[in-house]
Amino acid sequence: HGNGSGPEEEEEAERMEDEEQERLLSYWQSVGRGHQVDVPRDMAEPIQQLTRSNNPQDRRTVPFTLIQRKENLGDLLYEKRQYGKAKWACIKMKEKQYEQSICLGFMKLMRYICEQNSSGLYLGITIPIVTIVHTNESQSEMTRSVTVAYYLPEVLQDEPPQPFDSDIIIEEWPSTIVYSRSFRGITNEDSIMREINILAEILESPELCLQDTFIIAGYTNPAAANRHNEIWFLERP
Repeated sequence: HGNGSGPEEEEEAERMEDEEQERLLSYWQSVGRGHQVDVPRDMAEPIQQLTRSNNPQDRRTVPFTLIQRKENLGDLLYEKRQYGKAKWACIKMKEKQYEQSICLGFMKLMRYICEQNSSGLYLGITIPIVTIVHTNESQSEMTRSVTVAYYLPEVLQDEPPQPFDSDIIIEEWPSTIVYSRSFRGITNEDSIMREINILAEILESPELCLQDTFIIAGYTNPAAANRHNEIWFLERP
C-alpha cells in the first residue's frame, strides 16, 4: 500500500482502541467500587476522551489574576486570587459520602462535556473541576450536599451548550476573591476538614471569608492516586 494504511492496519488500530477503552473502563470501575460507585458502560468513551486530554497542553486553566503570594521560608502558604464573572455547568449531589458525590457528579459532567449537549460537540476539559462544600458554623463537620462544577471554555461563555441532563444547571458566578492553598492526595470528609482548619490558622483575617462555604479545586481526574488539589476560602462579597 502506498499510504501504508490498509484494512488490516485499520482493524488492528481499531482493536487496540477498543482494548484501551476496556482497560480504562475496568480501571475506573475498580476505583468506583472503592467509593461504592457504579461506573456504567456508557462512560467508556467519556473516560477515554478525558484520559487523552490528560496532556497538560490539552487542558485550559480557569483564568484568574494573582493578587498576592504569601510565603514562609520559601514555602508557599497560600495565594490570593481574583476569578472573574463566568458561567459554570453545575450539578448538586447528596450521596452518603463525599467521594461518591464527586465521582457521580464528575461522571455526569463528563457526559455533558463529551457530546451530550445541544452542540453535539466535545467541549474540552478545563481545570480545575471544583466542588463547593458546606460545613456547620463551627467548621467541625461537612454537610452532605455538594455542588460539582465545570468552567465553560472561553469560546462557549457567551452561549453555553445546553445539557441534555436536566440535573446539570448552567450558572453565572460573580467575580470572587479566593485564598487558595495546595494539598495532595485523596479528598474525603477528613482531609477536607483538616485542610479547612490549616488554612483558617494561616490566614491573618479568616473572618473576611465565608465561614460555612468552601471550594475544593481538583486538577487531576478523580481516579488518579496522587491528586493535586487546592482548598479555596471565598472572600465575603
